[in-house]
Amino acid sequence: MNSTLENTVPSHHQSFLAFDYGLKRTGVAVGNRLMKSATPQGTIAAEGDARFAHIAQRITEWQPDALVIGVPTHPDGGEHENTLRARKFGRQLRGRFGLSVYEVDERYSTTEAHSYGAKDADAAAAAIILDQFLRSLP
Repeated sequence: MNSTLENTVPSHHQSFLAFDYGLKRTGVAVGNRLMKSATPQGTIAAEGDARFAHIAQRITEWQPDALVIGVPTHPDGGEHENTLRARKFGRQLRGRFGLSVYEVDERYSTTEAHSYGAKDADAAAAAIILDQFLRSLP
């Protein structure tokens, strides 16, 4: 994760909606700075523009101050095709919804979610991503 992150997240950003992006499924979690914890909110099983209609519903429901996305990389930190897809997804979120989007290294979030026996691994991964982000904040 970017070590300067805590200096770049304004203190008025208190509530967050996080996404574990995938081509076919996107996990969603919600959390806030005060509690420094995240709660899985299910997975959006939609692709392309259809995904954004579901995301718009979640944003309307939760009214987050900002969004958080997991960005996968190789174990050595190198980028791959899904890294670029996740970053594009983040740019699309920023453009469509006008909210700040923060990136979190999510290399092992889905594996971790499976190890906990999560029934909805994508949403659990989104919660892990958001927990990691919230713990990094002052």
